[in-house]
Amino acid sequence: MFVYVGTYTEAPQGAGEGIYVCRFDPGSGALMPVQTVRGGANPSFLAVDAAGRHLYAVVEGDEGQVAAFARDPQSGELRELNCQPSEGAAPCYVSLDPSGRYALVANYTSGTVAVLPIDPDGRLRPATDVVRHEGSGANPERQDGPHAHMIAPTPEGRAILATDLGTDTVWVYRLDAGAGRLVAHGQARARAGAGPRHFAFAPDGRTVYVLNELDSTLTAYAYDAEAGTLTPRQTVPALPEGFAGENTCAQVVVAPDGRFVYGSNRGHDSIAVWAVDGESGALRVAGHTASGGENPRNIALDPTGAWLLAANQGSGTVVSFRRDPESGALTPAGPVAEIPAPVVVVFGEA
Repeated sequence: MFVYVGTYTEAPQGAGEGIYVCRFDPGSGALMPVQTVRGGANPSFLAVDAAGRHLYAVVEGDEGQVAAFARDPQSGELRELNCQPSEGAAPCYVSLDPSGRYALVANYTSGTVAVLPIDPDGRLRPATDVVRHEGSGANPERQDGPHAHMIAPTPEGRAILATDLGTDTVWVYRLDAGAGRLVAHGQARARAGAGPRHFAFAPDGRTVYVLNELDSTLTAYAYDAEAGTLTPRQTVPALPEGFAGENTCAQVVVAPDGRFVYGSNRGHDSIAVWAVDGESGALRVAGHTASGGENPRNIALDPTGAWLLAANQGSGTVVSFRRDPESGALTPAGPVAEIPAPVVVVFGEA
C-alpha cells in the first residue's frame, strides 16, 4: 500500500518539495520514502482514481491548475501527464465523479467550482463548466465573499455536493454527464459564521457529516438521495469544554463501520472523536487525541480503518495512529515521518 502526501512548496505556507510518495507498512504504521515528484507549486490536494491508475493534484496559486499523473500500481511512482487551468484562484480540492470521466475542482479564493473532462489515458481536458457561488457570511475577515472549499460526489452518485465556507452553504448539484455541466439542485444553509469546509458520508450514505472550520463544530445532515436534499439534524462541538484559544477545523473522516467520526483541530492541535449511536444516529463527543504536531491540516484512514494518519502542516510531520475499532481511541505508533508542510494524505492500493 502507498501513501501520497501533498505539500505547500512556497512561502509563507511551507517549504515542501512537491508530492511525496511513500510505502505504508500496515504492521508498524511506518512511511518509507519512494519518490518525490517536483514540479508545480503547492500541490496541496490529491485524489487517486478508482482504478488506481491515475492521480490528480491541484496546483494552488493565483492562476490555479490541476495536474494529472500516471500511477504505477506496483512501484507507486508517478509520471506527470499534463495540466489544465482550474478556472479559478487557489484551487484547494479535487475529486472524481463516479464514472471517472470528470475531475471536480473547488477554487477557494475565487469561489468557483469547475468540471474538467478526463480522457481515457488519464489526461485532463479544458473545463466544460465553471460555476461561481454568490454571497458572503457573518465573519467579515473570512467570509467577505464565496470561498468554495470541497466538491465531491455522493456515495450513490446521483448528486455532487460543494461546501462554500464564505457563504455558509452546502450546494447540491446534479452532473449532466453528457455535457459535463453542473446543474444546481438545491442547497443547505449552515448557521451564520460556521464556515462549512469538508464533509464525509456515513457508510449507509444517508448521513453526511460537515466539519465547520470557523466555529469548530460538526453538523450531521440527513441526505435524501431520491430528492437530493440535505436536512440538518445535529451540531456538536469539535473542541473540549473550556478551551478558549484560537482554532479552526480542517478534515473529517468516518470509520468504515460508521461507529466513529474523526475531525482535525488546528490550534488545539488535536483529533476530535465522536461516537455515533447505532440506533438513533446521534453524535456524542468521545474524546480528543493530540495530533502529535502542530496545525493538523488533514487526517486519513487506511482502507481497513486500522490506521489514521495525521498531517501536521506546522511541524512538518505525518503521525500514524492505531485505531481501536471498539472504543474509537487513537494511539500513536511507529516512527514519525518528517515531510515539510504536509497538506493532504491519500492512500493508494499496491
